[in-house]
Amino acid sequence: MTPRVTFAIAARVLAQLRRDHRTVAMLILLPAFFISLMWWIFHDSPRVFDQAGGPLLAVFPSIIMFVVTSVTTLRERSSGTLSRLFTMPMSKLDFLLGYALAFALVAVVQAVVVVSISLYLLGLDIQGSAWQLGVVAVLDGVLGAALGLFASAFAATEFQAVQMMPAIMIPQILLCGLFVPREHLPSVLHAISDVLPLSYAVDAVLGVAKGNGLTTGTGGDTLVVAAFILAALGLGAATLKRRTA
Repeated sequence: MTPRVTFAIAARVLAQLRRDHRTVAMLILLPAFFISLMWWIFHDSPRVFDQAGGPLLAVFPSIIMFVVTSVTTLRERSSGTLSRLFTMPMSKLDFLLGYALAFALVAVVQAVVVVSISLYLLGLDIQGSAWQLGVVAVLDGVLGAALGLFASAFAATEFQAVQMMPAIMIPQILLCGLFVPREHLPSVLHAISDVLPLSYAVDAVLGVAKGNGLTTGTGGDTLVVAAFILAALGLGAATLKRRTA
């Protein structure tokens, strides 16, 4: 791994995103739009919104980041750009880390927007601090990006990359505690949820919402999320193909 190459890849991805206004709008604004829509749905039941709003701060950014990164990476391969990049002194890990770094910076902006709107405009009630919720939201966005980079290695077309989203993300959404607390799940489903990254992303948000700091129980969940991010990037580097079939 060469930091200079990683930063160069990140700068290249950010330059591409800067020219793609629709993708940037989707990454930055869609999570806030979905949260606002949920607030509107539960406008007469603010307590329900307070219970669901926190977990949704983990779910919506992860889904959107997953779709965008998986499709973007597939586009690099199908266009032959990735093959040309690998003629340079660059490893697969450099490529994935560069992408992860670029989307991590996007996730920071995304988190600032969605957390600010949720707390200060929609009145989401949490016991913890806003900056800790922002840190967790950033990690959750990066988790979605890392999973998207990993999933793109198993797709041959952009359509197949999109198909990966329901296969990988929907089971996690169902089992992450968004609809039913994980401790109330049947034992088999609870055991499955224990090995799914989105479960810990939601637990981290819920921990902050309850007032648990990053130096207490919530810190453990955030470390698990970070570990899943590193694992996804490592597996993605091991399975990434230079071009589609």
